[in-house]
Amino acid sequence: MSALQFPCKIFETQKKMDDKNAKDMKSGDLSEIDLKAKFHLTDISTSVNPYTLTEIPSYEHPMVQFFRPKKEVKKLTKWECARILFDEFRYLSRPFSWDGPYTSLIELMITHMQKCGGKPFSHPLLNSALEEKILSDRSEENSTRLRLKKVFDIQIYWERRCYPAKYKNELTETIMNGILPKFDRLRDRVNGMGLTVHDTWATHITIKSLTIDNEQYHAEVHYKVQNHFGLDDDDILKIKFKSIRLFRIWFVLQRYSEFAFKPFITNMEATIHIIGRRNAVKK
Repeated sequence: MSALQFPCKIFETQKKMDDKNAKDMKSGDLSEIDLKAKFHLTDISTSVNPYTLTEIPSYEHPMVQFFRPKKEVKKLTKWECARILFDEFRYLSRPFSWDGPYTSLIELMITHMQKCGGKPFSHPLLNSALEEKILSDRSEENSTRLRLKKVFDIQIYWERRCYPAKYKNELTETIMNGILPKFDRLRDRVNGMGLTVHDTWATHITIKSLTIDNEQYHAEVHYKVQNHFGLDDDDILKIKFKSIRLFRIWFVLQRYSEFAFKPFITNMEATIHIIGRRNAVKK
């Protein structure tokens, strides 16, 4: 009986890592006509008009326009307008990120989009959030961690202190029948993770090591996860997103040909430990 050798990749999604051709990775591909005709994006910001590159004076608000004389509208450069839009983007993100240890991530990522030209993004807080999500999922039906543990419990060959290579597919299949980690819980709506990541694009799972003694095993399992900080057409065509000013600003900054700020790939990784004992499950 041959033993499975480690490290061993046991799962990868059909969607590929580093996919820069994904629909939500486009930038600068839409004109003003496109944005208005197809997506009905006219009311973008409360501060500036991105199409005319002008400030929106406070007197244009219906509550004050009858009490103040109109002033000359201030013309902006493209970069001044973009800076104001990014400031508003950051400000509007705060209701989505006000509780928990990950609240600083969204403003870091918005600034990364503004200043870093589409370079990939990683951060220890993202790794911590991924690890916490994996460990906190205690659903035996859905948790990939708990599903892997069950297969280890059943298939480890204790007499030879190994995992038989012929059962590798069972590790892959049990992950496919579970739910990969993503950030769609109620608390993710206020801790920033629902906005920064929410769902994920690609996931690879690798067993880095498996040590077995007479009574116990210890597996190190590495999760590598990618997502895209960007919006595609379907995102902004959904009423629930288009009705929120934050997403209208985000879409215009990314997709409008005059701005074309690049979306980017978000990298997360975590190594979790699975420990089990002999005879945990009777075959």
